[in-house]
Amino acid sequence: MLAFKSGDARAFSTLVQRHRGPVYNFILRYTGHRQRAEDVLQETWLKVVRNSSEWQPRARFTTWVYTIARNLCVDSARKESFRKADSLDAPASHDETDGRSMGDLVADEGAQTPDRAAHNVRIRPMIEKALESLPQEQREVFLLREYQGIGFKEIAEVTGVNENTVKSRMRYALEGLRKRLGELGVDGETMDAEGRTVA
Repeated sequence: MLAFKSGDARAFSTLVQRHRGPVYNFILRYTGHRQRAEDVLQETWLKVVRNSSEWQPRARFTTWVYTIARNLCVDSARKESFRKADSLDAPASHDETDGRSMGDLVADEGAQTPDRAAHNVRIRPMIEKALESLPQEQREVFLLREYQGIGFKEIAEVTGVNENTVKSRMRYALEGLRKRLGELGVDGETMDAEGRTVA
């Protein structure tokens, strides 16, 4: 980011290559709508370019870019509040014989065993449904922590609340997910102590 700020245009490509996937996945899970996620991602990178002079080295780039993405997601949700967003369970294409859902298109980091992959195909729609049932402030903390691997302190900076509030929201999110997944038929044996599903 320092190089880009100094006028090195190639540095911007490096930033995009490093952060595009994780930021897109966060936005997609936040919005639940592929086209809107792509639009918000573009707006995020435009804001990075336009506001690059405001970025200070004392702030981590990831904190800054996720703050921008989160704020744009909130703005987008306000603008689109009268429209119904497509679920991540919705078909990925107009060809319904394809069988893939929007959630299937979200990149999954790391290799999986066939048993785990089969388990995830069965359980993923239930997790997405449970996530959708969480209040927005709990969902965003859960997504930033569990899907993006961001620490509580950094999430506090991104969301603009103190770290204890973030931890509290995470606890309530885990409790809410556990309860909702139980209602959907996922029992404790398929989840670990943090509420994540296990094979």
